[in-house]
Amino acid sequence: MQGTYKARRHVAGARLCAVLAAALMLVSCSAGSTIGGGQDEDKLVVALTGEPVNLDFTTTAGAAIPQAMMSNVYQGLVALDQTGSIRPLLATSWETGNDNKSYTFTLVEGATFSNGAPFDADDVKFSIERVKSDAWLNGLKSKMDVVDDVVVNSPTSVTVNLARPSQAWLYSMTTLVGAMFDESGIEDLANNPVGTGPYALAGWARGESISLTARDNYWGAAPGIPEVTLRYFSDAFATTNALSSGDVDVIYNMQAPELLSSFEANPDYQVIEGTSNGEVILSMNNKAKPFNDKRVRQAVLHAIDNKAVRDTAWNGLGTLVGGPVPPTDPYYEDLTEIYPFDPAKAKALLKEAGAEDLKITFTVPTRPYATAVSKIVQSQLRDVGINAKIRSAEFPAVWLDTVFKRHDYQLSVVLAVEARDVLTMFDDPNYYIGYDNTKIKAEAAAADAADEANYVAGMKSVVRTIVDDAAVDTLFIFPNISVAKAGISGLDANSLTEALSLAPLAWS
Repeated sequence: MQGTYKARRHVAGARLCAVLAAALMLVSCSAGSTIGGGQDEDKLVVALTGEPVNLDFTTTAGAAIPQAMMSNVYQGLVALDQTGSIRPLLATSWETGNDNKSYTFTLVEGATFSNGAPFDADDVKFSIERVKSDAWLNGLKSKMDVVDDVVVNSPTSVTVNLARPSQAWLYSMTTLVGAMFDESGIEDLANNPVGTGPYALAGWARGESISLTARDNYWGAAPGIPEVTLRYFSDAFATTNALSSGDVDVIYNMQAPELLSSFEANPDYQVIEGTSNGEVILSMNNKAKPFNDKRVRQAVLHAIDNKAVRDTAWNGLGTLVGGPVPPTDPYYEDLTEIYPFDPAKAKALLKEAGAEDLKITFTVPTRPYATAVSKIVQSQLRDVGINAKIRSAEFPAVWLDTVFKRHDYQLSVVLAVEARDVLTMFDDPNYYIGYDNTKIKAEAAAADAADEANYVAGMKSVVRTIVDDAAVDTLFIFPNISVAKAGISGLDANSLTEALSLAPLAWS
């Protein structure tokens, strides 16, 4: 399903300065770019939130690393386009065989890594086998469990044999688990990434920015802008201030939707609205009291008015879905009617569970969406007798350690952006949510091994089981909203993988 795209430019602009002057009293150092004349078309500055703790997504979870590294420094054999379709990348084509249990890829010729090493079939074998090894610690490695072996046929041909047919595997190869590595370039992935992509790492000022520079020896078309800086802001208002002052050129995935109208009304900017596969998840620790009781989880879902949460926290932007699957996935269903907003039902369930007047801790990451959502959720839970004490957790480091790694939490909220991640979240009882996957494991495996129609039907059934169990509350699908200077082209509207692809961007 193709996400919506709107690039809107309007001609009135008087409100911008007034709104920003009232809301923002921040001053940033100039990056040298200006609106109008004098623009350096060899440089671009993109504002982001959530700086990576390191640059090695093979050992570290979170979306910030692949957002910066995938598509730019690293590439896979295949990639996703804006419609969600799989397209060739380092593989020019592929064929399936053995009842869809094998994939034979024909590789591009002449591709090299940023350290100068040539890319060939041996690198494919090394990269896939490394995901399956102990060297990979990122939990997404489970997407490669279905691989039986990898056979090098020639320098430009490689066959991947699966233990069983899998509808999901080729799609997984478009994500970070499909990234190609050079065996001689993995010594310090946390600080020195080596990939086949159009950019190489030029510098990293921790706590501030990552600088990328176009590779002279890149195998494909040269990037539209040779030097790109990713600047990280912890404050959503600081990003809008930086754009209005000319210190940055793009805000990607804007975190201050209340200021959108000001940019829409100014011809110097364009607002690009699209969709994403990111679910804003209200996470309940299914293994910890009180949320190890299904009735308490169900009470939470009935206590939360998701539409009010979205409308208040995110200006009505985003999609209500009722389950942990975005509309861009093939097995999406609108499940919003399963747990309608019903405070009386919530109170009855809490009474039945012997869990009235609950006191819980709500661990909230330091991200704008999470802060905005948590206040509303806290208020709505209080109305049914759940007193949620908010505990702020610095993101990513503290939240990842406390919630994601050690599972030391009761209630949390996070934007889950990994592509088609429903089984990552719920088919692993050791994942931080702690869902009992025995209820879905067999059906999920059978669906993956089936033909496309039965795969979709089976996965819909799996998702319904998860929702019936009230494992989490999917508050809404996060919109992908970017604001850019009017002269920039090539920015993707939709965010269907973790990657922010920079090579297509150009000054027009």
